[in-house]
Amino acid sequence: MRVLITGGAGFIGSHLAEACLERGDEVYIIDDLSTGSLDNIRALQNDDRFKNRLFVHIDTILNHNMMLELTGICDIVFHMAAAVGVRYILDNPLKSIKINVEGTEKVLSLCAKFRKKVLIASSSEVYGKHLHAPLVETDNIIYGPTSKFRWSYAASKLMDEFTALAYYRNRGLQVMIARLFNTVGPRQTGAYGMVIPRFVDQALKNKPLTVYGDGTQTRTFTYVKDVVRALTGLMDANDTAGEVFNVGGTEEITILDLARKIIRETGSASACELIPYEKAFAADFEDMQRRVPSIDKIRKAIGFEPKTGLDAILRHVINYHMSVTG
Repeated sequence: MRVLITGGAGFIGSHLAEACLERGDEVYIIDDLSTGSLDNIRALQNDDRFKNRLFVHIDTILNHNMMLELTGICDIVFHMAAAVGVRYILDNPLKSIKINVEGTEKVLSLCAKFRKKVLIASSSEVYGKHLHAPLVETDNIIYGPTSKFRWSYAASKLMDEFTALAYYRNRGLQVMIARLFNTVGPRQTGAYGMVIPRFVDQALKNKPLTVYGDGTQTRTFTYVKDVVRALTGLMDANDTAGEVFNVGGTEEITILDLARKIIRETGSASACELIPYEKAFAADFEDMQRRVPSIDKIRKAIGFEPKTGLDAILRHVINYHMSVTG
């Protein structure tokens, strides 16, 4: 199988590339390295087992000729490329909207042209400001005003979903959508606002763990290898096209309790420091108070269950950070 992974040098994309190579696929990666890194795939490029099956192109998905060639030669497409991270979105709002909306439409158009099966990576952000849990794929969407640029990312990913489903209904494109809930694991950076790598880095340096807001907001976290199993399972299934699936963990925790847990797990001398949102971000920032998925739909579709609990996730991330920092 020839597999195209957009954003394949990113955190999740690199793990997905590794899994596809391990099962014998030929993997083509396109990534502009805006948030991805060649370091994420260096080991794959240097692995003799993969040298004739891994092809890396440093380019934007907005390059029509490059995407035309890659989509044409591949059998399936995992569209992982996107502007990611709260910090990156707020700092680059126009670029984020353009790459998410225009880039996804280009991928869908080319997949429809060549009749290629495609998975679109979406985000739990699309649910917006819900307070209830668990979140179900058919829930209504609740956003803040357009003056709050926090919601531009959510709205762009929602438009990606609408566009994908339109291609399914009007063009018969075999496309499925995975809404990812806080994927975590080795290779993830905290530079763009991801909370666990940021907390772990601060704890290992005995610096204060900066908790935004009052810390009562809750999240669940999913280990990246579990997410990869879900993505490949959805792609391999015969009856997932035209559907949206939550992909997430089930252990809900407040961000303040998460910080305290990481301090304990690392044996750090750090303390927790509450930072008001208006100090941490621009004045147009809003947060989601609660984000917990229902995974009943994906469980019924492909038998997916997250295998890695939060404690094990934290150990993996802590060990990774210790290994790369010495």
